[in-house]
Amino acid sequence: MTIRENISLKPYNTFGIDVQTRYFVELLTEEDVFSFFSSGNDLPKPFLFIGGGSNMLFTKNFEGTVIRISTKGISVKEENDDSLIVRAASGENWDDFVKYCVEKGWGGLENLSLIPGNVGTGPIQNIGAYGVEIKDVIIDIEAIHLETFEKAVLSKEQCEFEYRDSIFKGKAKGKYFILSARFRLSKHPELKLDYGTIREELKVMNVSSPSIADVRNAVCRIRQRKLPDPLKIGNAGSFFKNPVVSEEKFLKLKQRYPAIVSFPQGDCYKIAAAWMIEKCGWKGRRIGDAGVHEHQPLVIVNYGSANGNEILQLANQVSDSVFQEFGVRLEAEVNIY
Repeated sequence: MTIRENISLKPYNTFGIDVQTRYFVELLTEEDVFSFFSSGNDLPKPFLFIGGGSNMLFTKNFEGTVIRISTKGISVKEENDDSLIVRAASGENWDDFVKYCVEKGWGGLENLSLIPGNVGTGPIQNIGAYGVEIKDVIIDIEAIHLETFEKAVLSKEQCEFEYRDSIFKGKAKGKYFILSARFRLSKHPELKLDYGTIREELKVMNVSSPSIADVRNAVCRIRQRKLPDPLKIGNAGSFFKNPVVSEEKFLKLKQRYPAIVSFPQGDCYKIAAAWMIEKCGWKGRRIGDAGVHEHQPLVIVNYGSANGNEILQLANQVSDSVFQEFGVRLEAEVNIY
């Protein structure tokens, strides 16, 4: 465990925003975690836990303690002829974990390939892509309760997963430190190919009988074409959630915009925020070094030296524009500090 003072967070957030934190702690093992929280340290609060730094936008210096989780470990806990339970430490890189499982022939995570971040942040956001969410494969998470410093296991039901949401973003925000997550994966997976352009990509790849490795490859190819690499252009992936509206609201929008892109969600409809943003003329637009990506309007990017407030101002302009045109308010998926 290392503790440093007055550290730039630029290397630790994928937007590349150059702000400072008063204290920076890196926890390398679970022993570090327990030692840190049980020692009665007097480091200034609030505490901010980060993994890959891929879902946050800093608009100012952080006057507290940033705690980076770098714990590692992947292990099989149970196994039978059809499935197995895999445990991954919260500091494991998410896509490295997906790749590891796919290479082992364990299905269930392949549609979630190339999502930035670490395992521990996945349940907080209930990350999802191409028709799969983390709630579809997760069993439970192991955490430390930050008031009692005792271990707690929260089942999938207790995590209260919703679209890009969980208990950790609501009533349990700041109450738990996630140590690990367990996933049930299949040895005979049922592939999910009907969301987005996976089938079309497989055709381009000349794959007629896809494996989970083929699906992962297709998803990676699509994402690499559509989404900017944070190592080259600062971004946090999708800045906005796809809004969910009532059937009544959707039918009115459909009547006015027959080409609107949507997906049924029970009695409601999820509308493609990227389609609305592009319809409002924002795709590829740039204000200074803050811009809307030229291939994926959901992604707001930092072309170089934009600060957090400049990126947030652009995001607010995009959101206001969509509301004025469609009467639908976009909600940020990125956490703003």
